[in-house]
Amino acid sequence: MRRGLPALALCALPLLSSAPAAHSAPTESALRPTPAGPAGVRTPLPLYEAVDRLPVAAEHREGYRRDLYKHWNRGLNPSDGCDTRKEVILSEAVETPQVAAGCKLTGGSWRSAYDAVVVTDAAWLDVDHFVPLAEVYDSEQTPWSAARREAYANDQNSPDTLIAVSAASNRSKADKDPAEWLPSDGSYHCTYAATWVGTKLRWDLAVDEAERQALLGLAEDCPATTVVYEPAP
Repeated sequence: MRRGLPALALCALPLLSSAPAAHSAPTESALRPTPAGPAGVRTPLPLYEAVDRLPVAAEHREGYRRDLYKHWNRGLNPSDGCDTRKEVILSEAVETPQVAAGCKLTGGSWRSAYDAVVVTDAAWLDVDHFVPLAEVYDSEQTPWSAARREAYANDQNSPDTLIAVSAASNRSKADKDPAEWLPSDGSYHCTYAATWVGTKLRWDLAVDEAERQALLGLAEDCPATTVVYEPAP
């Protein structure tokens, strides 16, 4: 399980149920590490400072196609029969599901961070690209190669590029940035902002001015939140 989410009591009948927030505003995102300082020491950045490291540029959507970002591929362990999507779902389970031939999942439970909903059927989950693919395309400072786009779309080397959430919350988010959408679970806003910023820094992505201002506003609301990240290969 990733993101340090606690096990939760589940209702026996519904597939989806409301759950209380697991935590208050966090002090650190899960992305690791920041660029090395003296003697290789890596120091978390305050959220406002991390936002200031993001290049600012106008977005460019013309020419975007979702199939430019090949997903899902065979995942980190091709021998397990699970693609990237299923591997993320398995890694984030609060209660591990049973895995049958063809990586068919039964049972298990998950907590959807965007809306604090407990999901007890993997079919009700989406694996979201934390920074949506269309937003990545908008934010590439120079056009990426097909290989780099595939690497982003299937990135499991950071625990935060991909996240399993309720399908409803993911459809609500769509390709919106933090100036246009935030999770319905307000206790997750600080982590959301830190993870968004860390993912953009990891992949050297720009922000537009409206997005930057929204992130700075979140940084003001989250003074104890820090960002740590590792640049993608």
